[in-house]
Amino acid sequence: MKAQNKSLFVTMVFAIVASLTLVASAQDTEKKVKMKDLPAAVQATVKEQSQGATIRGLAKEVEKGKTFYEVELKVNGHNKDVSMDADGKVVSVEEEVALDSLPAAVKAEIVKQAGKGTIRLVESVTKDGTLAYYEAHVKSGVKSKEIKVGPDGKLMK
Repeated sequence: MKAQNKSLFVTMVFAIVASLTLVASAQDTEKKVKMKDLPAAVQATVKEQSQGATIRGLAKEVEKGKTFYEVELKVNGHNKDVSMDADGKVVSVEEEVALDSLPAAVKAEIVKQAGKGTIRLVESVTKDGTLAYYEAHVKSGVKSKEIKVGPDGKLMK
């Protein structure tokens, strides 16, 4: 019995260390940066995208060996995050939208999937200039989840 407990303890410690390592490495991929640290093309895109908005933050992220930059904006009272590649090309845009502004089928699916949970935030996600999906952030008690629904109102996995 003692050997089983020791084995379980060693397994749990290993799992905790592995989890912490993954969290630490994930955090290392994104770091806050200043405008002066951005490539000139990215600076130009940030200036263009931030017209009429307040810049809340800038970040550099390495994902699968590729470098991306993100500008976090506040536009007319809502959040908008713009990601771009090292050449300044906009790759994706996540923009906060009102639930009531969504197409009826999208809103209905989000409300259905949220159930008794509270819909905290809904964002439209555009990739390469095309609306890819809507993402709702839902809180149920202490649990949070994201619901992704396509522009056609169908749940995405």
